[in-house]
Amino acid sequence: MSSEGAKEDCLGWAARDPSGFLSPYKFSRRAVGSDDVSIKITHCGVCYADVVWTRNVQGHSKYPLVPGHEIVGIVKEVGSSVQRFKVGDHVGVGTYVNSCRECEYCNDGLEVQCEKVVLTFDGIDVDGTITKGGYSSHIVVHERYCFRIPENYPMDLAAPLLCAGITVYTPMIRHKMNQPGKSLGVIGLGGLGHMAVKFGKAFGLKVTVFSTSLSKKEEALSLLGADHFVISSDQEQMKAMAKSLDFIIDTAAGDHPFDPYMSLLKTGGILALVGFPSEVKFSPASLNLNMRSISGSATGGTKDTQEMIDLCAAQKIYPKIEVIPIDHANEALERLIKRDVKYRFVIDIENSLK
Repeated sequence: MSSEGAKEDCLGWAARDPSGFLSPYKFSRRAVGSDDVSIKITHCGVCYADVVWTRNVQGHSKYPLVPGHEIVGIVKEVGSSVQRFKVGDHVGVGTYVNSCRECEYCNDGLEVQCEKVVLTFDGIDVDGTITKGGYSSHIVVHERYCFRIPENYPMDLAAPLLCAGITVYTPMIRHKMNQPGKSLGVIGLGGLGHMAVKFGKAFGLKVTVFSTSLSKKEEALSLLGADHFVISSDQEQMKAMAKSLDFIIDTAAGDHPFDPYMSLLKTGGILALVGFPSEVKFSPASLNLNMRSISGSATGGTKDTQEMIDLCAAQKIYPKIEVIPIDHANEALERLIKRDVKYRFVIDIENSLK
């Protein structure tokens, strides 16, 4: 690497140990290769993955760790072979920045399922360095893993699409949950859940939100446009919904019973699990007797991601966000743990990272 490429030219915020506490950190990005795009980051969404990795919940975090995989910015340089982007374009980067580009999943535009997928932070980059995420001033990414953000789509609102949005969009498209008139249940009303409601309404579905918190009723119905709201701990309300739903998107991160929700699906209904409870437990009868399915999903491939962004721009589907400066990032992670956000924090990198 040249001395020019090796200088510490990137400012970020990093965790140094499993306390997860973030503070300013200078480091170098790799030099721009022939297929790379260098992006001046303007905004970065705050995802629960940022909590998990900065605090070493899974036991393999590599420090210093710069989190952030809902990245939006402006192209400031392109490599000599780049075809899809030019300087000044608005672009996004999601949860991964590389893959093998040869396997069946890569060939199908499902790179997130590639065995050699490289995560946007805490992965191993092409130059052998540890990837560092979007809580930083700029990033260098192969053009394949960048997404065009339409000029008319606000950049701060685009950030949550790149993880929260695509995580619920992918199973909805895969399981044909975009059929007008069908019924969708959404478990949990956080960053992912509120996007599932928005996509459901955009697809013409009848949407029911399930929550343990009565305080979310007004926002589910009035703010997000859901058709029904059910307190999931109320057995009478749950019984009244028996065999009424075609689909359920389960975004809940905490442990919860599955059989009560499975009983709400019609014959042949599908529950798509996108949260990570510590275990999934249900009776075989919940599946077998009514031909129901449970399916897992995690973020999505490049093809679906660009389609989703274009759909959001065309139909004016916007996440609900709270914009914060970078020096509020530690507080935001604490609030995220307490579920004290409506519905996604977005860091204003451009105006606060100095």
